[in-house]
Amino acid sequence: MAWSTLNREPNMVFKAGDIVILKSGGQAMTVAEARPEEVVCVWMGEEGDLFRESLPVAVLEAIEIDDEEEDEEDEDDAEDAEDAEDAEDDTEANKVA
Repeated sequence: MAWSTLNREPNMVFKAGDIVILKSGGQAMTVAEARPEEVVCVWMGEEGDLFRESLPVAVLEAIEIDDEEEDEEDEDDAEDAEDAEDAEDDTEANKVA
């Protein structure tokens, strides 16, 4: 999954549901609650644990998740399945002949 930062003004106000990341990097987090000076974020850890932390607005930036990459993977999977079916059909035809 790819993401890109959104060009927001400094001290931009976040709202619940926004996707953010630490300006220093890390993984994407979802804003659960937004206050004037801090934002409560939630995210899933690598082991599937749910984390929740209050962070200062100054350390966060909004990002946009790019689902295009996932769509391409789904298309590739569908093409692979079609190729497998075609190969299976060819094998069946050779057995009959």
